[in-house]
Amino acid sequence: MFKKFNPQEDIVSQVPIKSSVQRAIRTQVLEQFSSIEPFIDNVLPKKEKWILIKCHGHLNLISINYGPPVLFNLRTGPYFPSLRLLHAYPFLLPRLQVDKGAIKHILKGADIMCPGLTSAGARIDEALPSNRMVGIFAEGKEHALAIGITKLSTEEIRNVNKGVAVENIHYLNDGLWKLELEGTTSLSSC
Repeated sequence: MFKKFNPQEDIVSQVPIKSSVQRAIRTQVLEQFSSIEPFIDNVLPKKEKWILIKCHGHLNLISINYGPPVLFNLRTGPYFPSLRLLHAYPFLLPRLQVDKGAIKHILKGADIMCPGLTSAGARIDEALPSNRMVGIFAEGKEHALAIGITKLSTEEIRNVNKGVAVENIHYLNDGLWKLELEGTTSLSSC
């Protein structure tokens, strides 16, 4: 999704978010990621300036004080955490682990293939349905290297062991990871 993301071309507008919309976003995020509740004031602080960054293709980014985006979504779909947010709160998403051989491909934007999740070094710790948001971690690495959506259930991934298992949505060093806005500060709120 962010492989060819170019802020100069893709960002249409940046507007402050009204407090009523902020409350709706917080509610939706808490419904999606109930484990974030103790930390919600750090992730989405009420007293800070929230910025809605509208992009081509109905992509919306949420930034706090013009910092790196913490959330994104398409149209009115579910919110995805940015990798920076997932690094700060790795328990937000179910975890799938790929083997070391898959790392270089994923960091180029490739989807995650079934053999990368079923070989030695890979791990699937919980049963997940298809169309589920997941964090992609790698063997021997502490932080997530991608966020994706499962195309098959974990049972199908193990049994079929062919084809695309997870669609790569956001990965390290893609356009969203590199995005810097005017007045950008570090992601200190996380």
